[in-house]
Amino acid sequence: MWTAIAIAGGAGVVYAAIAAWVFLTQRGLVYCPRKELMATPDQAGLAYEDVWLTTESDTRIHGWWLPCEGADRTLLLCHGNGGNISYLMETYRIFNGLGTSVLSFDYSGYGQSGGRPSERSTRSDARAAWDWLIRDKGIEPGQVVLFGRSLGGGVAARLAADLAEDAGDTAAQPGGLIMESTFTSVTAMGAARYPWLPVRWLVRHRYDNAHALSKVRVPALFLHSPEDDLVPYAMGRALYERYAGPKLFLPLSGDHNCGFMTTSGYAEGLCRFLSGLAGANR
Repeated sequence: MWTAIAIAGGAGVVYAAIAAWVFLTQRGLVYCPRKELMATPDQAGLAYEDVWLTTESDTRIHGWWLPCEGADRTLLLCHGNGGNISYLMETYRIFNGLGTSVLSFDYSGYGQSGGRPSERSTRSDARAAWDWLIRDKGIEPGQVVLFGRSLGGGVAARLAADLAEDAGDTAAQPGGLIMESTFTSVTAMGAARYPWLPVRWLVRHRYDNAHALSKVRVPALFLHSPEDDLVPYAMGRALYERYAGPKLFLPLSGDHNCGFMTTSGYAEGLCRFLSGLAGANR
């Protein structure tokens, strides 16, 4: 009897220790920033300008403005949880080939940006990037398309929700939203990966995309691969199915990090969306 109690007690201690470890170290699980810039767009043959933005919390963040001559669309790019803006050269090439300008920015604590990453800071970072496009560059809101890949989908969804809440009319909202390889929420991701832990009580960085998108009605494109090895395909489909605005879905191929490079017709799918076909519900 005493042996059974000791074993149960030991298991309880181990369980509590693992839960505490997840709670205390989750910032490192959600965010994987790199400080060093590996390359610059000019090395890929793309014109660019360094951009410095100041968030509402007075954090200075860094970004790149990649103009495209004759562009009638601008993509506000929210990248994934790893690396920094210098890891996106192939993405920049694709967008440039589509005739779009791009503002790419590093979250707090990434690349040359100051501060530390958190759900609150990435929300503030994205809003500073949006304000720069609209106020400093004078770009019409309807010409801007929010693009979020992986964790960046959470950042883009939150920005879209904030703009929907703030806007007195649709003219102050973005022209569209692209959600690539992203999840319903970090909480759901954690629960799927650690079903034996009380994840809903432990998670501090939630990125509840399903809830954020419930407030958004702009045309949206959802992309996800059935072969995604990190974010379940079912989550990408769930976001698409629940979305109440005009929408399209583009299946990707390949794993989580390479789907945009291995999918035949990826650029063409983006082009169709950007050309105005996103209003067709499918």
